[in-house]
Amino acid sequence: MANQVSSRREFLKDTMLATALAGAMAGVGRAGSGRLHVACNQYPWGTFYAREKKDFNVLLDAGLGEVKASGNDGFEPGVGGLQQIEQMVPLLKKHGLEMRSLYVNSTLHDPAEVDKSMEEVLAAATKAKAVGTRIIVTNPSPLRWGGPENKTDEQLKVQAAALDKLGAGLKKMGLVLAYHNHDIELRNAAREFHHMMVGTDPAHVTLCLDAHWIYRGSGNSQVALFDVLKLYGPRVTELHLRQSQSGVWTEAFGPGDIDYPRLAEYLLHLGIKPLLVLEQAVEAGSPKTMNAVEAFQKSTQYTREVFAGFAA
Repeated sequence: MANQVSSRREFLKDTMLATALAGAMAGVGRAGSGRLHVACNQYPWGTFYAREKKDFNVLLDAGLGEVKASGNDGFEPGVGGLQQIEQMVPLLKKHGLEMRSLYVNSTLHDPAEVDKSMEEVLAAATKAKAVGTRIIVTNPSPLRWGGPENKTDEQLKVQAAALDKLGAGLKKMGLVLAYHNHDIELRNAAREFHHMMVGTDPAHVTLCLDAHWIYRGSGNSQVALFDVLKLYGPRVTELHLRQSQSGVWTEAFGPGDIDYPRLAEYLLHLGIKPLLVLEQAVEAGSPKTMNAVEAFQKSTQYTREVFAGFAA
């Protein structure tokens, strides 16, 4: 009986949270006229350009033209300061691309850097909000990119408190903070990832679910991915989409290692319709059979098929 009461309480809590987030995110995943809004992140375009010995950032105007030609409605820049936003905004307008979300880095584990980092994020958010951005995605920096070091328990506590404070500040601005992770946060029983979730208020910190980093960081495990959905599904406000086959990133988003139709069905069951952002990058070992525009045209088409229910 006690277990049944506990389960019912958890169900009601998740339902109320999902309803509240759905209200906050109303319309963010639709492009108008019932069409599904599909965006893409800046990072994957950089990888496609790099394999052709080109720099997407240098060719930003032409690059954003190709983003639009691929069928995307929006673009999620990864920015490090106000100057980059100021450069990006007129080009996005020129090519008819929305910026419903913004990806920013932050350093939140070091007490000496927390205040400065939060000020930078809030300043970028203020600039972005003026052009229609609603979600601020951040992945708190590791101790060293690519390094084996792990944060201490004290550093994780500092980071979670700062993340919560940042989310509260963004909420006052009418924006949503979405926590993002890579594979490093899944080390050591995923203690960093889980503490950013359980150590923060769901009203302040939501989840940008990068399904493939959860999958890869857990040893290529769909069990782990769907466990994360079961634990934190109601907090998902943005979904980063990437696919692989036999563990290697594919050129285009489509069928593969991760069962995205199942993932879409699960989120719809929760009443969650997050912003969809393609992150279909290429890596060493990825096939090379198409250019970036061709790959993203296929990716966008498949996204609209799998997540068609999100447009309703």
